[in-house]
Amino acid sequence: MGADVYTLDLPLTFIAAVGLIVMAGSIVQSGLGMGFGLTVAPLLALLNPELVPAPTLFLGMLTAAWGALAERAHIRWNEVAVATGGRLIGAVLGLVLLLIVSTASGFSLLFGAMVLVAVGLSAAGRSLPFNWGSLGSMGFISGAMGTITSVGAPPLALVYQGREPDAARATLAAFFAIGCGISLAGLYWAGWAGWRDAALALAMLPPMFAGLWVARFFRLRFLRWYRPWLLGVAGMAGILLVLRGLT
Repeated sequence: MGADVYTLDLPLTFIAAVGLIVMAGSIVQSGLGMGFGLTVAPLLALLNPELVPAPTLFLGMLTAAWGALAERAHIRWNEVAVATGGRLIGAVLGLVLLLIVSTASGFSLLFGAMVLVAVGLSAAGRSLPFNWGSLGSMGFISGAMGTITSVGAPPLALVYQGREPDAARATLAAFFAIGCGISLAGLYWAGWAGWRDAALALAMLPPMFAGLWVARFFRLRFLRWYRPWLLGVAGMAGILLVLRGLT
């Protein structure tokens, strides 16, 4: 599954499909404040498993770092430290699972299962008490899920629901910027990431910015209605990935 098995010489139809998926993810992210990874990763995995998890993690790291830099005054670094400690341990678990899964069908099954877990957490709409234990444990789950699928936000969303918006947004951005870097370093060490993944991520930046621009013309009410549709599509993609892995 490493990056060395594909090249950047891709058909235009493939590039267009990837661009549309990334653009849609950016629109969702802009309107809902979450959902880029949950929108993009399952669909890219269906299109070509070689596009996940590293390229999407690269993109997530860049966008999170940008957000953290813009709102650095609101970052609560003690919370970042606790969640990152959990993320580091979870990333190790994710890498172990990826190293155990040596076949394409096994990866598809594992990826699809993790996507379904992420959809379930997002659809539950529940919150956890905010304390160091819940923050560290959800950071752990985020690390495992994010390393395998690049979808690591749903567990932390359970902890940060109801928190002060500016501080929560900035703190989570800092966490994901660091956490994605941790996962990418592990993936590189394990042979699951390389420079071509970074190039693919950079190639996806234009449609991402295009989606952010288009999102300005969508009404917030529409985007709130869009959330169930997003979870439905991601859930269906997860089911298809599981079925692909079983066949």
